[in-house]
Amino acid sequence: MKLPANLNKESITAIIDTREQWVLDLPGLKTERATLTTGDYSLKGFERHVAIERKSLDDLVACCGRERERFDREVQRLLAYSVRALVVEATWQDIESGQWRSQLTPKQIASSLISWQVQGLPVITAENHKRAGQIVAAMLRRVAIHRWRELRSLAQHFTV
Repeated sequence: MKLPANLNKESITAIIDTREQWVLDLPGLKTERATLTTGDYSLKGFERHVAIERKSLDDLVACCGRERERFDREVQRLLAYSVRALVVEATWQDIESGQWRSQLTPKQIASSLISWQVQGLPVITAENHKRAGQIVAAMLRRVAIHRWRELRSLAQHFTV
């Protein structure tokens, strides 16, 4: 079996969870909607290996407060994936400014983010919704490219 030298970018398909309400634009990727076990975004064919969770700043604050127990369970599920991330549509400056409707302080939100990172969940701050889409698309492309290279390497060992 011989695989082409390059991965055809048009063959990369992002999976967007059916429960995702404010869908990111993922430039350069085809998209399909499907129910994911965890996370909001994944890669077709690798749904059991890739899970990316997206949060607006308001969503993040809720996940650190009244929805903390539920989101901690989500974090534990994300940690089982080889490629995982929490992409937040805000900057650290936004988080530190505390401009939200909640009793939670910026220190509490930052501490939660750091705690999740220490547990093994990468947290990426993405400034805004558009930039979050660009980052998620880039992550999914890189996963596809890495997996493609692995398959090509394996195929070379098994060619007759």
